[in-house]
Amino acid sequence: MPSNSILEQKKAIVADLAEQLKASPAGVVVNYQGITVEDDTKMRKALREAGVNYTVMKNSLTGRACEEVGMGDMKQYLSGMTAIAIGKDDAVAPAKVLKEYAEKIESFEILAGYLDGKVVDKATVMQLADIPSKEVLLAKFLGSIKSPLYNLAYALQAVIDKDGEEAPAAEAAEA
Repeated sequence: MPSNSILEQKKAIVADLAEQLKASPAGVVVNYQGITVEDDTKMRKALREAGVNYTVMKNSLTGRACEEVGMGDMKQYLSGMTAIAIGKDDAVAPAKVLKEYAEKIESFEILAGYLDGKVVDKATVMQLADIPSKEVLLAKFLGSIKSPLYNLAYALQAVIDKDGEEAPAAEAAEA
């Protein structure tokens, strides 16, 4: 039977992970079996740069943390060598980075994820990964707003130019 100090440590780990899960908009659970140290290091660096916390933890502790925040359905995906990537701000970042590595490494597999506190399957995580980044979406939105304004400005300028050409001709006819 484990000592009280070990149990307290595990409770603290579960509480910390549960707090991270609550505070994040999305995350992804992966099976990292078969990834090389070199690929794992590159992937962890890419995840850090994207603002994602990647944690390898015992499945039982991850399962308890998920239950604590109301995502008990996640436990069905927690078997084997699993890790969880928790997005801090961007809901798309964990899925994007991990999808890139899942496509490169045959044994590395996305199992499931969560979005706004709800457990989602692998297909949903893959769809989430295909969403363009926040910056790209903002640029597209601004472009779509800007386009009609430019067209209006060009049309108004054409009216002004047309009126400017007719005025000297009308003055010449009067004289």
